[in-house]
Amino acid sequence: MRTGYYTHPDCSRHEMGQDHPECPARLAAIEDRLISAGLDWALQRPQVPLAQEQQLELAHSALYLAELRDRGSVEEGYAWIDPDTLMNPHTLRAALRAAGAAVAATDAVLDGELDNAFCAVRPPGHHATHDRAMGFCFINNVAVAARHALDRRGLERVAVVDFDVHHGNGTEDILAGDSRVLMVSFFQHPFYPYSGTEQPADNMLNVPLPAYTSGAQVREVVAHRWLPRLREFAPQMIFISAGFDAHREDDMAQMGLVESDYAWITRAIRDLADEVCQGRIVSCLEGGYNLSALGRSVVEHLRVLAGVDS
Repeated sequence: MRTGYYTHPDCSRHEMGQDHPECPARLAAIEDRLISAGLDWALQRPQVPLAQEQQLELAHSALYLAELRDRGSVEEGYAWIDPDTLMNPHTLRAALRAAGAAVAATDAVLDGELDNAFCAVRPPGHHATHDRAMGFCFINNVAVAARHALDRRGLERVAVVDFDVHHGNGTEDILAGDSRVLMVSFFQHPFYPYSGTEQPADNMLNVPLPAYTSGAQVREVVAHRWLPRLREFAPQMIFISAGFDAHREDDMAQMGLVESDYAWITRAIRDLADEVCQGRIVSCLEGGYNLSALGRSVVEHLRVLAGVDS
C-alpha cells in the first residue's frame, strides 16, 4: 500500500499560548510514536505546498480570507479570534500549508501516485465555516480538498467521514445541501459547538452520542448507520476528518474510545473504499489533545491505511 504522510515544519510554528491544548507538541508526539512503532518505513513523505487563493475560495468567502490575512498580519504576539482561538505571526502560513497538504494529497491519490494519505497538519479545520474561524480552526482543510476533488478534478460524488468528538459544524456549513457530498459523523452531544442536531441537510448523517459512550457502541453506529448509507452513495473518494479526542484518556471530552476502536473504524472505512472507490482516502488530522493517546491512535490509523495492520 502506498500511503502518503503529509506534514511540514510550518505547521509547528503556529501556537496559541502556553498551556493551550492545540499545541505544536501534538505533531511531535505523533512523530515520536511513528519512530517508536517502526512505522516510518511504510510511509511516503511528499512535499507540502502552500494552498492557493483560488483553492481556498472553493470553501471560503473572499471577504473572510481577506479578513484572515489582515488579522494574521501581526508581527508579534497574538490576534484573538474568539476566547480559545488565536493567531500568531506564523498562523496564516501554517493554515495555508495545512490546506495545501490536503489538496496535494487529493491530487496524488487521484493521479495514482498514492493509494491513500494522511495529513499530519495543524491548525485543524473542521470548525472553520464559510466565513468564520472558530474552535482552533481557520481554514477547513477537508472541505477545501473535497471541493477541489469535485470542482477541479471532476469527481461526481465524495464522502466526508468525521470521527472527531466535536461536531464538524464548519464542514457542515460549507457542504450542507451539496448533493455531490455525503457527510457522516458522530460526536458527543450536548457539547461544543452545540450544533448538528437541528434539522441537518439531507446529505448530512449526524449521530449525536451522549458522554461516556463506549467504543463498542460507536462501532455499532459505524456498522449499522454509516456504512449502509456510504455504500448506497458510492463515493468516488473518501475524506476523513480524523479527530482522536473521543479517546477515553482525552480530558477535552468524555467518550470512551481506545486505539483499537480507531483501528476498527479506519479498517471499516478502508474496506468500503476498496469496494466502492479504488481505495481512495485522504485523512486530515483534527482534534486529539492527550499527547500519548493521540500518538498511539494515529499510529493505529496509519497502520490500517498503510496495510500493515495485524
